[in-house]
Amino acid sequence: MKVLVIEDNESVCSMIEMFFVKEGIQGEFIHDGKEGYERFLNGQWDLLIVDWMLPGMDGVTICRKIRESKYEVPIIMLTAKDSESDQVLGLEMGADDYVTKPFSPLALMARIKAVTRRVHYISKNEESANIIETNHFKINKDTREVFLDGEPITSLTPKEFDLLYYFIQHPRQVFSREQLLDRVWGYQFYGDERTVDVHIKRLRKKISTSTHSFFHTVWGVGYKFDETVD
Repeated sequence: MKVLVIEDNESVCSMIEMFFVKEGIQGEFIHDGKEGYERFLNGQWDLLIVDWMLPGMDGVTICRKIRESKYEVPIIMLTAKDSESDQVLGLEMGADDYVTKPFSPLALMARIKAVTRRVHYISKNEESANIIETNHFKINKDTREVFLDGEPITSLTPKEFDLLYYFIQHPRQVFSREQLLDRVWGYQFYGDERTVDVHIKRLRKKISTSTHSFFHTVWGVGYKFDETVD
C-alpha cells in the first residue's frame, strides 16, 4: 500500500511512519498543504491522510479540489477540531473518514485498513466483472462504475460507491446507522453516527431523479433503498 500523508506536525508523522514500517506500508510525508496537493497530483496513491490545518493549503481545500477533479482515492482527515459541524464539513468536502487528535496509532491503522479494504482494483486483463443490474442502475464492483438509466455517474467518492453498492445488494431492506457503519465502513465506529446521514444526503443529491429519490428514511430506524416508489 502506498500512502501520502500531508501533516505539518513532524512528531505525528514520525509516529505514523513507525507504524507504517511495522505494517509494511510505503508512506511519503509532506509538511505543506500546497506542496502535498501537488505531490498527490504527480503520484499514484492507495490512500491520502491529510491534516485539517496546514500551511500553504488547508486539508478541507485539498479534499474539495481532489473530489472536484474526480479522483476516487480514499481520504482520511486528521484534525484537532472535534465539533459536529467540523466533522460534517470534512465529510461534505469528500473525506471518507475523520480522526480526531490526539489519536491512537492502532486506531488509525484500523481506520486505514477499513477504508482501503473495500476499494478494489482489477487488471486490464480481468475477464469477469462483478455487475449488478436493476431497473435503473448498472453497477460494476470491480471497475467501480455506476450507470443510472444508462448515464454514467462519475462523481461518487469511494465510500459513497461502497454505500450505494451495499444498498443495491439489499433492496428494500431497512438498515440502522449502526449496521451501516459496521457493514460498509467495516469497523465499530466510535464517532458521530451523522457520518451515515452526511453520506446518504450526498448520494441523494448525486443520484436522485425527478421521479425517484431511491433512498428513503425510515423514521426511528434508519434508511432503505427502494426503486419501486418515488
